[in-house]
Amino acid sequence: MARMTAAEAAVHVLRKEGIEVAFGLPGAAINPFYAAMRKVGGVDHVLARHVEGASHMAEGYTRTQPGNIGVCIGTSGPAGTDMITGLYSASADSIPILCITGQAPASKLHKEDFQAVDIQAIAGPVTKWAITVREPAQVPRAFQQAFQIMRSSRPGPVLLDLPIDVQMTEIEFDPDTYEPLPAYKPTASRAQIEKALGMLNEADKPLLVAGGGIINADASDLLTEFAELTGVPVIPTLMGWGTIPDDHELMAGMVGLQTSHRYGNATLLESDFVMGIGNRWANRHTGTLDTYTEGRTFVHVDIEPTQIGRIFGPDYGIVSDAKAALELFVEVAREWQAAGRLKDRRAWAEECQERKRTLLRKTHFDNVPVKPQRVYEEMNKAFGKNTRYISTIGLSQIAGAQFLHVYKPRHWINCGQAGPLGWTIPAALGVRRADPEADIVALSGDYDFQFMVEELAVGAQFNLPYIHVLVNNSYLGLIRQAQRGFDMDYQVQLSFENINCPEINGYGVDHVSVVEGLGCKAIRVTEPDQIGPAFAEARELMKQHRVPVVVEVILERVTNISMGTDLAGINEFEELAENVADAPSSIAALR
Repeated sequence: MARMTAAEAAVHVLRKEGIEVAFGLPGAAINPFYAAMRKVGGVDHVLARHVEGASHMAEGYTRTQPGNIGVCIGTSGPAGTDMITGLYSASADSIPILCITGQAPASKLHKEDFQAVDIQAIAGPVTKWAITVREPAQVPRAFQQAFQIMRSSRPGPVLLDLPIDVQMTEIEFDPDTYEPLPAYKPTASRAQIEKALGMLNEADKPLLVAGGGIINADASDLLTEFAELTGVPVIPTLMGWGTIPDDHELMAGMVGLQTSHRYGNATLLESDFVMGIGNRWANRHTGTLDTYTEGRTFVHVDIEPTQIGRIFGPDYGIVSDAKAALELFVEVAREWQAAGRLKDRRAWAEECQERKRTLLRKTHFDNVPVKPQRVYEEMNKAFGKNTRYISTIGLSQIAGAQFLHVYKPRHWINCGQAGPLGWTIPAALGVRRADPEADIVALSGDYDFQFMVEELAVGAQFNLPYIHVLVNNSYLGLIRQAQRGFDMDYQVQLSFENINCPEINGYGVDHVSVVEGLGCKAIRVTEPDQIGPAFAEARELMKQHRVPVVVEVILERVTNISMGTDLAGINEFEELAENVADAPSSIAALR
């Protein structure tokens, strides 16, 4: 046994649980924890510029590699409340992150002390567990339990709140004999798997819907193997994009009201059976439930019992971790294949591929100002299959999901349910910290970019380089498009005459100057033929200076991106592709 402060014991637990880096900001009430990190060592630190930014860095870090858990740290009061958005985003997408906050002395929590707030109550609804630890000897066990909770069942975030006096009190703790607690994951039975596979086998036009739970469980290879054994086409959700490569012959496209493909929606509407694995039937995926469910049998496999039947009642439900279920699905499918029990799905798969070859949206436009579709066409040409894309919300993210291509799990890193503006920059920095060698490309509209632009300074200070594609129409584009239903265009224009930068012609903020003032590099593009060379230049600048490089493309002010309220009625505002020359380059290569 050894005598140490409770904060030092907590740092030892972090190290034993595999934590190598934390993102955060020190402050008076959390300084004892920072003193412990400095004394114990072994946990690196990235200094954020905003505590919400630290929480999104932790999210990006977790989402990048299997087994990662991002840690963010802040002082008391507003530091904790600033983290709530990150906790909500992580909770909504089943992402484990650990938030550690300082707190006023335990004896003063009821006295309205400076920066004392009941963060346990505030964070409760958006965490798996939030607690103010009032007894010093409980601190290491609270951290131990936090990791078990984050990893068990449906993953998610935890907040641990530490009064300053609790952090500083000495306790007895033996880090040498510490062991992490085992995580619990529900597992499907063989009988359940055989029943579900039997239902699939009876269908004529079955589909697999692959959700983010498959990526969380590190089971994408198993999903692809199961699809290949059965010959059943796959519809990835936005959070499951990359579970099967975009150019795989069984990848049938994404489905939804916004982040979807024409061919994916058409294929779903032709199907008669859908098995969802690790998905939650999100409303932007399903649209009107009557259209989505009519004429189809559904099987739902999910790690969370209360997720099954939450949106609509499936014909059969299985509570299981996605990896455990898919291991059994593959085992049983192999046996049935050897016995000749599986149907031949080649005709159905080819029907799906024909839609994938023909139901395309046009991307090749030569307009000036630039149409956004051309930006994604150029991104497909410039960035390879190993690229990790990061994006959050808005017309940029929606169009990116419609036109870009993803080939590997954890290569589309997106906050799917919460969609907080400002998420992209700090998340990209977290991704870079988790994967120092990756090709990382972030995608933002101008409003998302401006929300947490100060975090670019973190990339400059800590040499966290990546390429950030900034599509600038000086509008709240998605909100403007939604306002069409109210016959208005109100308080969504970001344009103004910038007296310091007249050359951007009323587009408002001079992003190039802002980015360079934060220690990074920036390139502005105004014509479509400049986009590809700008990406090549950005790559060289990034290598040379080891800082984020922003490529700003000045877009036409108004573009409506394909979307609707029902899968059978998506509005296609722009021209559709008539031949392979009009299609994205990577789709063209599939022909």
